[in-house]
Amino acid sequence: MGGFGGSCRVAAVLVFTAWIALTAVNRLVRPVPNGCVMTYMYPTYIPISTPRNVSSDRYGIFLYHEGWKQIDFDEHVRNLNGVPVLFVPGNGGSYKQVRSLAAESFRAYQNGRLEPTFYREASSAFLVNELEGFSIPSRYGRMLDWFAVDLEGEHSAMDGRILEEHTEYVVYAIHRILDLYKESHVARSKGRVQSSDNLPSSVILVGHSMGGFVARAALVHPGLRKSAVDTPSLGQFFSHVNEEWRNGYKTGLSRTGSAKLLNVVVVSVAGGIHDYQVRSKLASLDGIVPSTHGFMVGSSSMKNVWLSMDHQSILWCNQLVVQVAHTLLSMVDPLNGRPFLSPEKRVFVFAKMLQSAVPQSLSWVTPVSGVKSSNLITSGSKDASALQRKDSLSCPPSVQWTSDGLEKDLHIQLNSVTVLAMDGKRRWLDIKKLGSNCRGHFVFVTNLAPCSGVRIHLWPEKDHSSEQKEIPASKNIVEVTSKMVQIPAGPAPKQVEPGSQTEQPPPTAFLLLSPEEMSGFRFMTISVAPRPTISGRPPPAASMAVGQFFNPEEGTSAFTAARIIGSSYIPEEDHPLALNLSFSVSLGLLPVILSLRTAGCGVKPTGDQLEAEKNKLCKLRCFPPVALAWDPVSGLHIIPNIYSETLVVDSSPAFWDSHQGNERTTVLILADPHCSYEVSLRVSLSAAASRFFLLYSSQILGFMIAVMFFGLMRQSSAWEHDSSVPSILSAIESNLRLPRAFMFLCFIPVLLFLAFLVFTRGENPPFGTFLFITIMCYIVANGFTILLILSSKLIIYVAAILHVFIKRRWQSWEDGTQSTIIHNFLNLSFPFQSLKQLVLVYYFSHMPSMRTQPFAASFRSITQKKDLYKSLGDNIILLSENKQDGLEQLLPMDDSPTSVKSFTDSQLEVFDCRHGIMILHLLATLMFAPSLVAWLQRIGMGQNFPWFVDSVLCVGTIMHGIFGSPPNVSCISFKLPGRGGRDVGLSFLYLVAGYYSFVSSMALAPYSSLYALAIIGFICFASRIIETRGTTCYSGFFMNENGCAGGIIMSIECPEEVRQLIDPSASTSASDHVQTPRDLLLDAANPLSILG
Repeated sequence: MGGFGGSCRVAAVLVFTAWIALTAVNRLVRPVPNGCVMTYMYPTYIPISTPRNVSSDRYGIFLYHEGWKQIDFDEHVRNLNGVPVLFVPGNGGSYKQVRSLAAESFRAYQNGRLEPTFYREASSAFLVNELEGFSIPSRYGRMLDWFAVDLEGEHSAMDGRILEEHTEYVVYAIHRILDLYKESHVARSKGRVQSSDNLPSSVILVGHSMGGFVARAALVHPGLRKSAVDTPSLGQFFSHVNEEWRNGYKTGLSRTGSAKLLNVVVVSVAGGIHDYQVRSKLASLDGIVPSTHGFMVGSSSMKNVWLSMDHQSILWCNQLVVQVAHTLLSMVDPLNGRPFLSPEKRVFVFAKMLQSAVPQSLSWVTPVSGVKSSNLITSGSKDASALQRKDSLSCPPSVQWTSDGLEKDLHIQLNSVTVLAMDGKRRWLDIKKLGSNCRGHFVFVTNLAPCSGVRIHLWPEKDHSSEQKEIPASKNIVEVTSKMVQIPAGPAPKQVEPGSQTEQPPPTAFLLLSPEEMSGFRFMTISVAPRPTISGRPPPAASMAVGQFFNPEEGTSAFTAARIIGSSYIPEEDHPLALNLSFSVSLGLLPVILSLRTAGCGVKPTGDQLEAEKNKLCKLRCFPPVALAWDPVSGLHIIPNIYSETLVVDSSPAFWDSHQGNERTTVLILADPHCSYEVSLRVSLSAAASRFFLLYSSQILGFMIAVMFFGLMRQSSAWEHDSSVPSILSAIESNLRLPRAFMFLCFIPVLLFLAFLVFTRGENPPFGTFLFITIMCYIVANGFTILLILSSKLIIYVAAILHVFIKRRWQSWEDGTQSTIIHNFLNLSFPFQSLKQLVLVYYFSHMPSMRTQPFAASFRSITQKKDLYKSLGDNIILLSENKQDGLEQLLPMDDSPTSVKSFTDSQLEVFDCRHGIMILHLLATLMFAPSLVAWLQRIGMGQNFPWFVDSVLCVGTIMHGIFGSPPNVSCISFKLPGRGGRDVGLSFLYLVAGYYSFVSSMALAPYSSLYALAIIGFICFASRIIETRGTTCYSGFFMNENGCAGGIIMSIECPEEVRQLIDPSASTSASDHVQTPRDLLLDAANPLSILG
């Protein structure tokens, strides 16, 4: 390496990489507290018979039955009369994973609909003419019949052919299920049993993980019957069939062809930040499915769920499973017992049952207003006044309060209003007066249920007859109670004894009104219901409500990347209830630890008052703060009772397809204005490291291959210039040098890639973040590559010591015992040439000097030459140490060309070259490993050979390992225009391959590096064939007097001009050869020299 500076550079990269890796692993292996409740069931799986002519006879179909009683399978199948649902398991999944969804669907059908609430629904913005008057059915029309396909637990994510076979079988399973209902109908008709004529004509598909992709692929399969599928849901999707989906919706919407996907509705559910396998971005439907036919929702923002969960928990988490089960049952029309035919109605049901209206309520916040949300369904054709209609926001008559009505009216003179109990009073707020001084926004948080606990009205003027007990009915009075949105609540405080004071309860809902929504109204009333009395029981839990007119700019704080590292500020008392924190860097890339410490709550501290006592008093006065983190990609994350929490969103910044607006993250903190808080922010290094590896692991692997290509480029360039070939570690260290090497190998590919995006897409990702992340990935890739090289050297070194030890003991024992069989076995015990070369280097360096004298004497005469000449056809090219080509000027070598090398040095150079090839092929094997595992898993199942492209890649990679090591192939050299007539050789190919791998990694396609490796392998094979045809090969073994190493000598025919330039006094014989120790070692390992 380059002296002390190079060692420090390598050490710094290693320490940085090791710190990031260990920190990330330490956080990722921790248990994830997802808060899910376990789902319990009594499963029974009924096999469905399939005809013998089915090609995939190893797969199967099962029907789920919930219950502990033993049933007759045939009788149960004959009585099928529900809505068919087919579950498709994911990568390595089982058909038994359907049990949670199926069991909760059965219980939901038996127990009826969920209790109605009167919070604002996300579907309130989806207003279409044909949906006027449509609402979710009040009862469930028919139960769900859950089927599941048994795909033998195959790893479908690792092989495209497995995915294709799974798709074909799912298409068959859909047809088999529909035929099964016809057979059941015929069997019941023969038995004189009444049956419904409304046989199902479609199947609902529910896919988990890769099962969602299989479901999507089945929809565009040419063998699928028309209208056989309605809704694939719960899937994370890959982009393999996206183009077919785009064309399907375009065709249907434009009415220029068959409406292939016009009747298909897609809902994608993402696990969120705890799903380490599939990010939320991979579940997004942007650019694939129009907003009128589907959406993506995160589990952390799903109604009644509010939890992020890992990849497997999404199948059994009771909160999510129950919500999905009721959603699917609500999609069935009670009139005919079939799913709604209208896609708009199905989307309406999905949005109303799954989405939260919190993002819509936050649309007036400045950082969010300019961001287009893909998670919301909006019509865009209705103005804000349409949402203020009385019939859409009024409470239903069934929840009217008792006839005793309200006890007293209170007139609020301050801009804040507080409710500490259900006192049965109505509070009047003057909008014009309290909303002056730019405080035109109103926020209201409470734990009271809307309609039954609290009601809010907007009045154009104060009614003089307001002393009456009931609110007068007037067309000018608008009730906005149902605009309150629900949020998850933290643990409620416990009451020590009846009548004692308790801590303030956490809020369960909030209401945000903008000046536009309150325009035309003068007064606002907040009516609180009287406290219900229950004899024999303690009074209900504490009640709270806080409202405030505020100016959003007063509570807004912007945080740049430098300020996020460590900052704090203290909002004074009477601060805005809604504190808006805007982060210029996504919290999915740079998570922060947000801490809120109570600084004061209007209580004057005494001299000996402890901090704990002050906090206890403040908890009695102020409600626990709530944080709402909003990200345009992953959606909403709500953290109740936040005092110290790590804020992370599941975004994917700094990718090539990222947009400028996706970098920002908005955090809205709802904090009691009666208390002041010290808000502190600092970066969570462990969370940042784990997010870095989760997001960019594929890029790092691709960059590792690019690093190896760049290292082999340096070795090949040194070989071509007859310089001292550096080790692969020294080559990588040289490529990290600033500024020339690092700029040439890192910055130039980034600029080329961004320029390509500008010409093809017309837009670029955020340049600063993209460049920073790319450089970080490249440095970490260098660190992992260096660590892999050092580990392999250590293993080879230990093996060399063992080999020399065994060899010495064998030689001492061989003097008295002669065994030809054992002697030949030990000679063949090291088949790997690279390992054997290091063994010999170690051996010669530790033997007495007399053992190497015969080798030195035999090579001294042929290694003392002034220059080395190469022959390319009829052109003679002089490789002089004083002339450098363009690549040599950009990446200068550490050593000048030399002509005198010892046998050990020459053999060590060969080992260095092959060591680099070995590391490169080890990385390529890691990419091939998943497909190989999937292929080996199917041995004995009638599998075919891999696809042609995969076979070509494997063959090309193997050829590169055989014929591309070491880089002594002269036939590769060729001329390029614009290089002053200089030749380029294998080093130039490695440079191009490195650039290609670098760009492919930035494009999230690191597997494309295998194409470059295979192409170089075929070029090396072709060049060796050409070289062999022009050579005369002689083979033989040579050995010194101590019985040491042997090899094969190759004699190369030289043209007359070369011989005259080498030695003018030489006689013009028919054949002459110019050999160096390095050439002798290379020819010994050349397979074609043996065959020749």
